[in-house]
Amino acid sequence: MPITVRDYTWDETETSVHVDVPLKGVKASKVDIFSTDEYLKVNFPPYLFEVVLFQPVDDSKGTAQVGDGTITFSLQKRQPGLWNRLISPNSDDKELMKSKRQAAIDAAHRKAQQEKQQQQEEKRERDRTALKEQMRLENEERQRIESIKEAERQKATEDFEKWKAEQLEAEKEREETQGKNDVGIFDDEEALPTIGTRPGSKDEKPAEVKSQPPPRSSGNIQVRFTPRVFPTPLRESKVEAEEEWLRKQAEARRVVDVDDPDLTEEEKNPVWLKDKGDGFFKSGNYLAAVNAYNLAVRLDSKLPSVYSNRATCHLKLRNFIKCIEDCSKALDLLTPPVEANAKSRLRAHVKRGTAFCELELYVEGLQDYEAALKLDPKNAQLIVDTKKIRAVIQSTVE
Repeated sequence: MPITVRDYTWDETETSVHVDVPLKGVKASKVDIFSTDEYLKVNFPPYLFEVVLFQPVDDSKGTAQVGDGTITFSLQKRQPGLWNRLISPNSDDKELMKSKRQAAIDAAHRKAQQEKQQQQEEKRERDRTALKEQMRLENEERQRIESIKEAERQKATEDFEKWKAEQLEAEKEREETQGKNDVGIFDDEEALPTIGTRPGSKDEKPAEVKSQPPPRSSGNIQVRFTPRVFPTPLRESKVEAEEEWLRKQAEARRVVDVDDPDLTEEEKNPVWLKDKGDGFFKSGNYLAAVNAYNLAVRLDSKLPSVYSNRATCHLKLRNFIKCIEDCSKALDLLTPPVEANAKSRLRAHVKRGTAFCELELYVEGLQDYEAALKLDPKNAQLIVDTKKIRAVIQSTVE
């Protein structure tokens, strides 16, 4: 049985109550204090101090200080006024004390649970705040990185647009400085050889006037010889490829008989139509050139120069898909790959690569530019353009 402490002291004011409980030599570390609005308990074995207060106090504003062998309670009254006594007049009722004690314990448990819930809620709130702050910082970092990437993409795009403008300007300058028989990226070196002239064709020339008349009237026949494609001596490893290429060229040069009363004799000749399309291109009439090449393809679908030149017109007209298709067809016809068709293959790769880049298919465009660079590895312009396309691809990947 614990020993009840009865030699406590207390005093009061209108608003507060002060209670001093002696510890009787017990160490402060062994003191257990429990209080509610109506109940005070100090347990320091073998002693026990327990009272039911005369009126309720505000436990949240009360304090308990341990020092100098005494516990001092400072309690705030809920209702101002003098009590004139500390203990409830019903304190001698054991059942009442038991119920008050249990109510105090239940109230303390509820309070502890509420405080715990409040602490958990405060912790969750702190975690939410920390998470929001972390998300904000991460979002700012992402935006910073995206702004850097966007600036790099913008710079790469501006550099590429500048390069395209330089290419167009350089192409215009080349067109202005080239002669009549030079069609720039046209495949004129593959024009079919002809014997004599056709009436009304551009190859027709007036007869030469001699200083003395001939003894009898005579005509003039102009002859143009096909340049030798493969210089001697021939390499044995290239003989089969060269013979196959010559055979394809011979097949392409055969004029197909077309029974169409709406076409003139000249319009039935694909070579004449190609020359006509070349003339339209030089004058800037790209649509008319395409029509001429379309008819030439209808008459002879094995001339790679017609597809290549039509691809050039489509590139001018910004028909990039058709340009890619014609370049691919020309490259198919430019087989086997031999020295004689290297320049034509180079131009086809460059035009197809340019069309791919205009469609923002830079990887495919780079492949064509690299293929062209293999055919002409010392071409300074190709080297510069290939580096620029790689830079655009790199900036897009990052």
